[in-house]
Amino acid sequence: MYYRKFNDYLKEKYGGRIQKIAIDAGFTCPNRDGSKAAGGCTFCNNESFSPYAMTKQSVKEQIEKSMEFYRNRFKNVKGFLAYFQAFTNTYAPVEKLKEVYDQAMSYPEIIGMSIGTRPDCVPEEVLDLIASYTVEKPEIWVEYGLQSAHFRTLRKINRAHGVADFVDAVLRTKKRSGIKVCAHVILGLPDEDYEDMMETAKLIAALPIDGIKIHPLHIVKHTAMEKQYYKGEIRELDMKEYAKLAVDFLSYLPKDIIVHRITGEATEDELIAPYWCSPKYKMEVLRAIEEEFKLRNANKNLKMVV
Repeated sequence: MYYRKFNDYLKEKYGGRIQKIAIDAGFTCPNRDGSKAAGGCTFCNNESFSPYAMTKQSVKEQIEKSMEFYRNRFKNVKGFLAYFQAFTNTYAPVEKLKEVYDQAMSYPEIIGMSIGTRPDCVPEEVLDLIASYTVEKPEIWVEYGLQSAHFRTLRKINRAHGVADFVDAVLRTKKRSGIKVCAHVILGLPDEDYEDMMETAKLIAALPIDGIKIHPLHIVKHTAMEKQYYKGEIRELDMKEYAKLAVDFLSYLPKDIIVHRITGEATEDELIAPYWCSPKYKMEVLRAIEEEFKLRNANKNLKMVV
């Protein structure tokens, strides 16, 4: 075992398969609606990043249909984790958030929830609300999109928040007992070099973060980054290069950090580049990462030559 996988963590803790259910609760983002910026993140088309969220159905309908689907597909499902994935899932009045979260938490089969959000959208009352669910549900995660530890990059990709917002959100969240924090990062962002990406890893390592999602930059349709790509302004990573970067990135993190994701993909009808970020290449990417770990194990402390 070269790193601690989220699925293994859940299986060990709950004695069986825990299946994530992706939920689209109909929220938006402050860099989409004009309150902080417009257009959203330059890499983001939520339809591609949340391909299984059923946006025109209620939260209740999404949960019940997903549970039925996964029970039929997998005979060993022990429970479910509600995953509020699309857009910013704390960007609403606290009363609305409670209504939405309560719907998910009302099912006894659901062991908790994972809330995808931005670090600038978690006021104290929202964190208090999220913490209140830890009393009865043991698995409560807040997933913060950082993407990069460099403000120039965040500005370039139109995040409309800074690194300090991320640090502040993590520290305030961890003051609440029972909430686990997962950070999202992207490797290969425009104009970032190897040292830039490893600096992001060092920031993650310095904070009380429980989990990590590492994504390769991939270009999808209907995004600002699509236009940049066709202008030749975006360099795509190849698979072996990404495998080396991912292993180097993990080498800076605590050994007990839980890796929720170590690659990323978009559906073939949405993906532009690189080709290996389509679902059919996922296992090949994971094998490339495993082979890189094996190489490092044979050659202790070998890091990518830049």
